[in-house]
Amino acid sequence: MFLPTSKKEVDKLGWDYIDVILITGDAYIDHPSFGIAIIARVLEKHGFRVAVIPQPNWQDDLRDFKKLGTPRLFFGVSAGAMDSMVNHYTATKRLRSQDAYTAGGTIKQRPDYAVTVYSTILKKLYPDVPVVIGGIEASLRRFTHYDYWLEMLRKPILIDSHADMLVYGMGEKVILQIAQELSRGVAVSKLQSLPHTAFVTQSIPSHCTEYIQLSSHEDCARDKKKFAQNFVHIEHNSNAWKGTTLIQQVASEYVVTNPHYESSGISMQELDEIYRLPFTRKPHPRYNAKKPIPAYEMIKYSVTIHRGCFGGCSFCTISAHQGKFVASRSQESVIHELENISRVPDFDKHITDLGGPSANMYMMRGKNIDVCKKCSRASCIFPAKCSNLNDDHMPLVNLYAAARKIDGIKHVTIGSGIRLDLLQQAPGEHRYMKDLIQHHISGRLKVAPEHTESNVLQSMRKPDFTSFLKFKKDFEKYNNQAGKRQQLIPYFISAHPGCTVNDMRKLSQTFFQYNLYAEQVQDFTPTPMTLATVMFYTGLNPYTMKPLFVARTKREKDAQKSFFFSRVHKK
Repeated sequence: MFLPTSKKEVDKLGWDYIDVILITGDAYIDHPSFGIAIIARVLEKHGFRVAVIPQPNWQDDLRDFKKLGTPRLFFGVSAGAMDSMVNHYTATKRLRSQDAYTAGGTIKQRPDYAVTVYSTILKKLYPDVPVVIGGIEASLRRFTHYDYWLEMLRKPILIDSHADMLVYGMGEKVILQIAQELSRGVAVSKLQSLPHTAFVTQSIPSHCTEYIQLSSHEDCARDKKKFAQNFVHIEHNSNAWKGTTLIQQVASEYVVTNPHYESSGISMQELDEIYRLPFTRKPHPRYNAKKPIPAYEMIKYSVTIHRGCFGGCSFCTISAHQGKFVASRSQESVIHELENISRVPDFDKHITDLGGPSANMYMMRGKNIDVCKKCSRASCIFPAKCSNLNDDHMPLVNLYAAARKIDGIKHVTIGSGIRLDLLQQAPGEHRYMKDLIQHHISGRLKVAPEHTESNVLQSMRKPDFTSFLKFKKDFEKYNNQAGKRQQLIPYFISAHPGCTVNDMRKLSQTFFQYNLYAEQVQDFTPTPMTLATVMFYTGLNPYTMKPLFVARTKREKDAQKSFFFSRVHKK
């Protein structure tokens, strides 16, 4: 059964109250690739009555926000699987023509800054009901952050949204704790010690005996170096095995962000239990008469095998949200999910992904966890692979082999990106490459070297381009051995902080030298809480405070992007 989304569905269940109402900017898809579905099913498993209001209309008389009445415990608010501004606008700030998380790809079904809009409405309609915000938009805007679309620093989202509490990162454990505490009659204002949460207070709480006080929002607005220094504290804390409390003053108030759970915060057993929950893996029936939801069509037969990423790319938000430490499901859990999918009546016998933030980080952690506990590196593989990292690819090879044996599954292809430098010189490298090319590519393999020039790649925290050239050579070798003519599709980024027109000219020359074509390219888009965005706004590397070039204007960006498509090279 799906969770209810309307009064009629609630009545059909015979409910006389609802514990938690979840509001999301996405269509409601009961699939474990979507955070709202996981949160809802975890709460349901523990006896809470949960309803979902997907994509409520915020421009009418607000009937969507009123239709289910007042929840017994709290409203949970998320913008959806993406930051609403990234969802709406391109790198050139043009409105996108499609919203992949809406039926038919229809645009304008959620507001800009959706979390703030939804939360503000709820606090006006139900001032005494707690509002808990979460998801990627809330998570990555929890401190003072640069907003590319307004071209200014914005306050921590708790201030503008007026929400009672923020849950950052992967929130299913702490949201359950919040529900249980509120159900016991504890006031939301008393829930100030829960991990993975943030709240606003008029003074620094007495229980905060150890903390880092960041530069205030006002200081950051006056001094870009203060903002850059804040980022260093935030990133170090995010990547630590055990974090500390971070406090930032905004005018006369304080935003207190509690530490995260140790390591990834979730065990293999807990992760396996989540994926055993009774997901229908389908969009809610309310969409039956509507056009397909593009994001669902892309992932409906994909399977998540791990969370977290220790790549630490400058432009990526994954480690800031999911964490650096990888949490993996057991092989048995993954195979069980695949077997269930194989029995779905309309299954086309093709699994489109076994992956996660990166395709090839499954089961990878530190060899000596005591070493990890003392480390706060942003990346375990940049600038060089950590000697304490267990980078053995054989557990992944074995998982792929087991998946290929399941009756009813004809193809298992890998859609997640492969981290090339992690694969190279790793145990199981050649076996992984051989099996990947022989069995798990649907004609084309996408990889992300991102650029060709070393200085730009350093700013990106990506390996030297020689890493891609080695992979390309191995790819062609194994392709020939398998008698296949599969393509390698590299991704590249222009206008990343530190990248100049001359760097792009050199990139274009390298394209010509190695007969590469720019099929998958994009302009850099500054998104909240990434190193690259801090560089873009400040013009500084926050770790060295040295200035670097930033392409800011449309003319500068267009000039850089044009080199992707030029086959004529001037020295």
